[in-house]
Amino acid sequence: MSGDGPLEILLIEDNPGDARLIEEMLSGVEELNRRLGSDPSSGETPVVHHETRLEDGLAYLDSSDADATSSTDGNGSGATLPTGSASASGSESESASASATPINVVLLDLNLPDSAGLETLTAVLESDATAPVIVLTGLQDSDAGIEAISRGAQEYLVKDEVTSPMLVRTIAHAIKRHEQLIERERRREELEALNRLNRIGQEITRDAITTSSREALEQAVCDRLAADDAYRFVWIGDVTPGGPQVVPRAAAGVEDGYLDEITITDGDGEHSSGPTALALETEEIQVVRDIEHDSTYDPWRESARERSFRSSAAIPILHDKVRYGILNVYSSRPHAFTEYEQTLLGRLGDVIGHAIAALERKDALLSDAVLELEFRVEGAIGPLVEATARESAKVSIEQFIRSGDRILAYGSAEGIAHEELGSAIDRTDDLEEFRVLTPGRNEYDFELTKTGNIELFETVASRGGRVKSARIDDGTFRLVIELSQQSETARVIETVESICPGATYAAQRTADRSSPSIPSPGLLETKLTDRQYEALETAYLSGFFEWPRTSTGEEVAERLDISPATFTQHLRAAEQKFFDSVFSASEATRDGE
Repeated sequence: MSGDGPLEILLIEDNPGDARLIEEMLSGVEELNRRLGSDPSSGETPVVHHETRLEDGLAYLDSSDADATSSTDGNGSGATLPTGSASASGSESESASASATPINVVLLDLNLPDSAGLETLTAVLESDATAPVIVLTGLQDSDAGIEAISRGAQEYLVKDEVTSPMLVRTIAHAIKRHEQLIERERRREELEALNRLNRIGQEITRDAITTSSREALEQAVCDRLAADDAYRFVWIGDVTPGGPQVVPRAAAGVEDGYLDEITITDGDGEHSSGPTALALETEEIQVVRDIEHDSTYDPWRESARERSFRSSAAIPILHDKVRYGILNVYSSRPHAFTEYEQTLLGRLGDVIGHAIAALERKDALLSDAVLELEFRVEGAIGPLVEATARESAKVSIEQFIRSGDRILAYGSAEGIAHEELGSAIDRTDDLEEFRVLTPGRNEYDFELTKTGNIELFETVASRGGRVKSARIDDGTFRLVIELSQQSETARVIETVESICPGATYAAQRTADRSSPSIPSPGLLETKLTDRQYEALETAYLSGFFEWPRTSTGEEVAERLDISPATFTQHLRAAEQKFFDSVFSASEATRDGE
């Protein structure tokens, strides 16, 4: 038997003489402790809780199960009897129900004042009792014994034939068999959950490929999960931009106005105690396995009870450290969402997050119209900002290329000598490898490398956007981020300002990214591999295609941390695909004419 403390036995028996006899038989505890894996010399005496009516026994079982669920500790008074003590009175029975402790085994007489025969057993088994049941009867009826076991009893004992060794052995075997049964059931549920969630995960992956919008994908996720018998209601939501309230975006299943009735907020307060707010805070799955008895669910319990929600799970939808929402799943089963099922649901949240990120990137690549967000940044790249404080000085960076764990930046400068600019860059954290690409002392193109703190670039890219440009003049540093029109602008602004504490949102505008007569960056990115695109873009920006060249193939390869031969291979493949796009578009245009 797992757990600490003495063995807890519920004896439902209306005959005082039989009750005393059972208690006496259990007075020798060494053999029972040994069979249950406890220390035989511990001297812990089994505690017998005696009830004389079925109604009182069921009430005690219900309170003991609730006690176990809420992890409270009942000391047991009144009807809690050490072996050999007198039976409980009616008032003591009521006290027992109020302070019950978890029961390890039930000894049940079939014929009681308020119930008779096998229906007594059925009533106990249907009460959601978690303890094994041993039937005691004064009748020597083998058919009744077989029927009792087939209905779910662990054993059937005739009172006149019971001896102390037999009772001890029977109790030990019943508890062990029951634990084995529970373990088998747990493994079966885990296997079913694995198969079910794997199937749903595959369906959601297919939905991610076939759906054209985030809204359609989120609704498909809710529909898939709610269609499964294991889940009663599913919804996806997130915190409103700039506000604490969690609002739904998609839902499926037995809702019946539930989302209109409840309020969930992020942060502190009465409506921030549940699994959703905690999942938002920790970015980890949170579960309430028994809504009826979990105090954190107080604000929503009545609404959940009306719709038969007995347990719930809140799963953060994440990808590359970016949160895309919270998936809430409800079950009509108490104690649902086992540890194994939680692991699978957590993976499902990752799959959904990856799919949403892919849809946002796809929208960003294929859309000609984009959003540009401009930020003013204070307290960053101080030496560089100071170097451009005079009116004539201006530094612009038109292109950022991520190469491994660093960023290659290509830009132009005017009104500042390249020696002065290089000195300012040397004194600026995370900026290095400054190189002038074109002739000119006070007006020229340059290249530099950012080697640390590239979280902003990673996060914006994960939302389907890019850091487009930067401008430093008049002692002010401005940064422009480009996003698809479908992006959650408020969430991106919040993210940028959290990553860059000195950043302040300044403006938003719509821009055309490309001309229809030229292959768009989105089209090229879908045709080229990441390395091919990186090689082509870096070669272009570093002046490889200029005449005379401002960067050799060896220098570009060194920047990309690859061999010259590999650079040439990537570049030739990229050039071939680029010209295929150009001339296939031209042929299509001429055919249309």
